[in-house]
Amino acid sequence: MKNYTITVNGIAYDVTVEEGTGAAAPAAAKAPAAPKAAPKAAPAAAPKAAGGAGSIKIEAGAAGKVFKLEKKVGDAVKKGDAVVIIEAMKMEIPVVAPQDGTVASVDVAVGDAVEAGAVLATLN
Repeated sequence: MKNYTITVNGIAYDVTVEEGTGAAAPAAAKAPAAPKAAPKAAPAAAPKAAGGAGSIKIEAGAAGKVFKLEKKVGDAVKKGDAVVIIEAMKMEIPVVAPQDGTVASVDVAVGDAVEAGAVLATLN
């Protein structure tokens, strides 16, 4: 028998695997081990913000790579205007302004890898 620890969706499971001979093995009499919590990952560093960062955050809806910056600091935007384009799974995903405003900071550059929820830019 061999013991392994397998992590699924952040939950660690201790499993025991019995090597077989190719014939059907009898059902295990032992109850499965209860899952134990996996250690939490360290929190990600806060994104850099420009000196006059605005109060309205524009966050990535999905993890991916910054493909294109549609707006720059000082540009006026309307609700729904694309500010940053993210590439994820060979799709271009526009990240839009949640309301009218002026771009106060752009906190990413083309080619940066971003996680879902990362602040990409801010508005005033």
